[in-house]
Amino acid sequence: MRILKANWYPPLNEELTRLFGSTVDFDIDPISTDPDYRLSNDRAASADGLINCSATHLLPADLDAFSNVKIVVREGVGYDNLDLEGWGARGIPVCNVPDYGTTEVADHALALMLALTRGTNTYDRLLNSDPVNGWSFSRAPLVRRLRGATFGVVGLGRIGLAAARRAAAFDMRVVFYDPHLSNGVELSTGYERVHSLNELMAISDILSLHAPRSAETIGMINAAALAAAKPGLILINTARGPIVDLDALYDAMRDGRVAGAGLDVLPAEPADRSQKLIAAWAANEPWIEGRLVLSPHAAFYSPDAMNDMQRKAVECILTYVNEGRLTNCVNREYLKTPLR
Repeated sequence: MRILKANWYPPLNEELTRLFGSTVDFDIDPISTDPDYRLSNDRAASADGLINCSATHLLPADLDAFSNVKIVVREGVGYDNLDLEGWGARGIPVCNVPDYGTTEVADHALALMLALTRGTNTYDRLLNSDPVNGWSFSRAPLVRRLRGATFGVVGLGRIGLAAARRAAAFDMRVVFYDPHLSNGVELSTGYERVHSLNELMAISDILSLHAPRSAETIGMINAAALAAAKPGLILINTARGPIVDLDALYDAMRDGRVAGAGLDVLPAEPADRSQKLIAAWAANEPWIEGRLVLSPHAAFYSPDAMNDMQRKAVECILTYVNEGRLTNCVNREYLKTPLR
């Protein structure tokens, strides 16, 4: 069986070859910085299974070029860069790997919160630049007690729930907003539930985003939502960059309603310094000092998570092709032909 891994990021995971041996012939197509790059028709047609390794880049060929592909897998959780309807019209299931980095992303969300509320990033930077005068506990602007503070969660799925459990371990009050969950989830989790984003904004000291990118969520955290925020809010985003309107966040941080933000994901990646918020952060403008922490879309990452992600993507393909059993399908509603 030939599996094409498109938009692949180094390093090569040698464990895949060890695990699957001669069962699978991997064709690795590294991610390209050339926007006009296209995969050859011959290579596309030779694939039995297709994996898109990138969370943001589109496949480098038309769907019809993959004439022998039986299943497509997004090597990760998000799948908004795959044409679910187009593949479904061709009778091809699209799947994802939803369970590879749940704990890493939840850990990272809490780490961003702690970097701001315990001042660790600020202390480190000040001590590095001036070990004597930087030796001060009062220079980090957002240090606060977490016990009793309200941790708001947008999206109580796998990762949102994992983040909520961690926040609860800090003796925080956990409140969530998720219109897609049925009644009773609040009873089984013990967390409080609200039924509007503005209601959650108004009571949260920390707001952690764990929603997928969709037409519903793009720009969800906009000027109107931020205007409803409890003064002093800290915003954490380890989900998808376009969920947050960065210009609106800039304005809310400048006027002081939003105290700080920890962003692992951005609308444009790498960070676009033409954005007002990113420009202010890059220039170390005094007003933003200690109030914004960025990381490079790294919340998912650990060596173990990478191994799990790559292995589970291949297992998803093999399970379907060899056994007829489909796991984690995300385009069932579009499939033209019944699944096996």
